[in-house]
Amino acid sequence: MADEAKAMATLVANVERQTGRTLAQLGAALRASGFTKHGELRRFLMDTHGLGYGQANAVVHLALKTDGGSVHAGKAEGDVLGAIYADRKAALRPIHDALLAFLGTLGAFDAAPKKDYVSYRRKKQFVMIGPKTATAVEVGLAAKQLPTHARLKEMPPKSMCRYTTRLSSVAEIDGTLKGWIRAAYDEAG
Repeated sequence: MADEAKAMATLVANVERQTGRTLAQLGAALRASGFTKHGELRRFLMDTHGLGYGQANAVVHLALKTDGGSVHAGKAEGDVLGAIYADRKAALRPIHDALLAFLGTLGAFDAAPKKDYVSYRRKKQFVMIGPKTATAVEVGLAAKQLPTHARLKEMPPKSMCRYTTRLSSVAEIDGTLKGWIRAAYDEAG
């Protein structure tokens, strides 16, 4: 996707301008940090270089060449979902399929597979979907403002998505959830 490559190039340029360091220099800092887990490395960049969650996440993937997209390179979308929902998470696949069917009613969008979830985007990401546990799919919503609701968890500032909710069955894909997804889709323009 040309748009995704352009967006990534813009992100890298912004990070380099913001930190005063090149991607290679940030990669060297990551390797020298002593941290090994992705979340630790991301937090390191956020704390030491003032990067947002998404920026730090992308830098870790790019600098260490661990991007989720490469895990699924060359696979058809069904194969990607098959890999994400393998083994003990297989029973959750119908939830993702039902959400994807609903997304198809909204209009055009792109899918950007990651290691453990799929990011769905227009000009920017509007929703991310993937198994969070063996019994629940997490839906991340990038909407700027949604009404307070018991099913919604508001995420900390600089998170990939502003809100998340978890689903354990297709029956939980109701009008309320669809409204939240539609709002996020519309905002992603």
